[in-house]
Amino acid sequence: MRIVIAGGHGQIALHLERLLAARGDSAVGLVRNPDHSADLQAAGATPVVVDLEQATVDQLAASLTGADAVVFAAGAGPGSGADRKDTVDRAAAALLADAAQAAGVRRYVMVSAMGADGYDPNSTEVFQVYLRAKAQADADLRGRDLDWTVVRPGGLTNSAPTGLVTVGESTGRGSVPRADVAAVLLAVLDHPATVGRQFELISGPTPISEALNQLA
Repeated sequence: MRIVIAGGHGQIALHLERLLAARGDSAVGLVRNPDHSADLQAAGATPVVVDLEQATVDQLAASLTGADAVVFAAGAGPGSGADRKDTVDRAAAALLADAAQAAGVRRYVMVSAMGADGYDPNSTEVFQVYLRAKAQADADLRGRDLDWTVVRPGGLTNSAPTGLVTVGESTGRGSVPRADVAAVLLAVLDHPATVGRQFELISGPTPISEALNQLA
């Protein structure tokens, strides 16, 4: 498979790129900063420099040629303000969907956030704006004629992966290693039954493949 990952230098993305490369798939990471290219190459991915806040649909679609799927793992980052939560976490996700449709790429996997739909619509606090951006991006994707899956992890950690998770429409609060999120994304790409599904993800007692089977 050829998988194009938006936000290719993020921690989850780098884990996913290593997993894809290890099994012989082709990972393409979209990055804004050309200085990050070496890190992607070390992970076994091909870097493509493109600014998701500035690119046109046609420019981005050109980067998706020949892709079997796209993964949106981009984010404005913890130090960014409210404006960039909207331009990256919402608008860039929609731009990737527009580009995927233009390029004929049907499979789209979204890395979202637990609790996104519970944002306070009257708040201008940055975290609430972030949740709103995620909720709106998810809703936009769900309304498209694409083979979408929305994954909403709980609190992210850098702990070692366990391969054991809990998934469901609502899991309750919890955390999950970024490496396990990447492993779930890999399994989702292989699992047709996850198309058209949105689910929360935290650490738990169930092997990843078995947990995804339970969603069917």
